[in-house]
Parts: sequence; C-alpha cells; structure tokens
Amino acid sequence: MAKPHQARKRFGQNFLHDQGVIERIVRSIHPKPEDALVEIGPGQGALTEELIQEAPALQVIELDRDLVPVLRTRFFNYPEFRIHEADALNLDFAALAPAGKRLRVVGNLPYNISTPLIFHLLGQAETVEDMHFMLQKEVVQRLAAVPGDPHYGRLSIMTSYHCRVQPLFEVGPGAFRPSPKVDSAIVRLIPHRELPHPTTDYKQLQIVVRTAFNARRKTLRKALGSLVSAETLQSLGIDDGLRPENLTLQQYVAIADWLADHAPDTDT
Repeated sequence: MAKPHQARKRFGQNFLHDQGVIERIVRSIHPKPEDALVEIGPGQGALTEELIQEAPALQVIELDRDLVPVLRTRFFNYPEFRIHEADALNLDFAALAPAGKRLRVVGNLPYNISTPLIFHLLGQAETVEDMHFMLQKEVVQRLAAVPGDPHYGRLSIMTSYHCRVQPLFEVGPGAFRPSPKVDSAIVRLIPHRELPHPTTDYKQLQIVVRTAFNARRKTLRKALGSLVSAETLQSLGIDDGLRPENLTLQQYVAIADWLADHAPDTDT
C-alpha cells in the first residue's frame, strides 16, 4: 500500500478533508460543464474530486511533483483533465484560457503565497471571470475592508480597484490536515468588466498607496509628504489631517492622477 503523502511546510500544505466544507465550497462556485475552471494547488484532490464531476475539462496547477502521479492516477478516467506542473506565481494564466472564454479560478491557497498570488492574478484580471479562494481569515478581512476599518490597507485598495470582493464563510482549523493555527475563510473575487475608478497611471497609484501605508499611523501630510504637498491634497478636496486608512480608492486615484499630470517633463 502506498505511503500517504506528508504535507510539506515549504509548500505551505494544509490538505482540506472536511466533506461538508468541500461541498459548501462547490455550491458557492456552482461550476458548470462549459466552464474554463482552473484549480490552484489541488493537493491530494479532495476538492478536485467534486469539481471535476461538474466541470470535466478541469485544469489544475500543482507545484509539488510528488503529488502529480497521485492526481494522474486518481483522475485517469477524465480525458479532458489537465495537470500543469508549475508555480502559479509565475504562470501566464491567459495561456490556459480557451478561445472566447474567461477562467474561473479556484484554490485552497498556501498562506505564505496568498497575497502575492492574488496580486499576480489581478494583473491578469481581464482573462478571469471570477476567483474563489480559501485564505487565512485575516487576509479575507483585509481584502474586504472599507475605509476606516482597522484591516483596511494596500491589499484592500488594490483589490477593490480590480474586483468586487465577497466574503462567503469561515472555515475552522479542523477542516484540514494538518490543522493550521489560524482560522480560514472563503472569498469570491469578481473582476470589474469596467473599472469604477480607472487611473491614468496605474504604477503611480501603486506608489501612492504603498507610500501612504508605509506610514499608516501618520497623517496624510506626513505620510505622503515626499510626493504631494498639503496644499495639493486640500485642492483635491482631501483633508491632509486624515490617516491613510481613511481615504477611499477614488481619492487615492485622484492623488495618483494629479501626480501623473504634474510629473516633470523629461523630454529633451
């Protein structure tokens, strides 16, 4: 009898085994046969088993080479099933999308890569229909936070720029093997088809938000002092005495656009 696969710390593996939680996740996703469904980190295939019943052309991305034979054996009778041995952080997701379709992305994400992976996917949001992720509960709180919320920050703002965020339900440690030391939660991210507050310079927006939250305890006049003056903030209708966590996405976009419009002319 084959020796059970041991979860590996370096891959941040916590395998989902609670059938009730798995079924609730699948109901939330509501996969259909025609969906271009992609699962990140299928592990031993517990969630995969349920997804593939509804979407036989399921694609999975697995970094742990030892798990690939397990998955191939378990799902050998699904001819449309595809395994990509790859690091999702470096993957071109657009290459997985069939012509004329957007991807539906699903994953029980390792806590150590969840934030960078979400940013990686947000950069390819035009090829994604929606995303359903199991994340650390605190990360979901940060994703869904609104101005004034203590969890509100860079992740909240940059995610809301690209997506609508819907926290779905929480999952306790006992649903996994081994049990993590934190609670988890399921979140749905739906990319905007039209951005509600588009900026003229996305890189400038990233700089403004990063600079602000590097000094989140300070007032805006101090936190953003290296970029804009208090007078400029006031001219944009922004109280320079507020803290970074009090500003809306729209206000951050206004600051970024002002900076883009007033950048020094470098042409010679």
